[in-house]
Amino acid sequence: MTAHTIDGNALSKQLRTEVAARTQALKAKGVTPGLAVVLVGDNAASQVYVRNKVKACEDSGLHSVLERYDAKLTESDLLARVHALNQDPSIHGILVQLPLPGHMDAQKVIEAISPAKDVDGFHIASAGALMTGMPGFWPCTPFGCMKMLESIGYDLKGKHAVVIGRSNIVGKPMALMLLQKNATVTICHSATPDLKAMTLQADVIVAAVGKRNVLTADMVKPGAVVLDVGMNRNDEGKLCGDVDFEGVKQVASHITPVPGGVGPMTITMLLVNTLEAAERAAN
Repeated sequence: MTAHTIDGNALSKQLRTEVAARTQALKAKGVTPGLAVVLVGDNAASQVYVRNKVKACEDSGLHSVLERYDAKLTESDLLARVHALNQDPSIHGILVQLPLPGHMDAQKVIEAISPAKDVDGFHIASAGALMTGMPGFWPCTPFGCMKMLESIGYDLKGKHAVVIGRSNIVGKPMALMLLQKNATVTICHSATPDLKAMTLQADVIVAAVGKRNVLTADMVKPGAVVLDVGMNRNDEGKLCGDVDFEGVKQVASHITPVPGGVGPMTITMLLVNTLEAAERAAN
């Protein structure tokens, strides 16, 4: 058996077409969804991410503002800027690109963003809303994973899902989203004594630790669905995920590639969240 590849680029394109149509409908009512992206410092990877986010907004008809600041910017000045964006009616989503320079408390900055504009889904109010099943913004990467499962018509009810990783950005929210869809969820991490014993029981595996080949073919039950959130480099310097793609695709029923899998979905879900924020504000 060779797994079906879940094409993140194709699904992203489809969802962005829907975003563009909904954006046009909102513009007809006099509201243009607006996203402010704040970049502090000159982290090379952050600059690429930010550029891609701004371009994605523009391509879908959203209004985007990129604010760049020197790494020496004080935390109080950044907090003041976030507060001003909270008050700006033309801005519906605020994204402060992480990581921030060492002299800043990232959590403090995230908590300064209005929950109504927290399109990254990192605010403690957003986490609480996800935890309790209330309306809020879901973090973009796990939200994208859920859309990928939806795209293959996968019913999670009663299935055993194993999430490898417990970060606040992917692992924990991923587990809660799967739980909401009635999956039985196991979270594994660096202190899990026998990872293979856990993954062999799984119908769905989400690998999100940022470590190459953390999941190999002998760790996967035949027919399982595997979502690879990892972003690493192999010995040749090429982009790869947490999953041994060539091996696992011989065992799994569906698998996401890296690149071209979960990655494009992350930015797409940011657009969806920003549009959602604008629609809520308009209503």
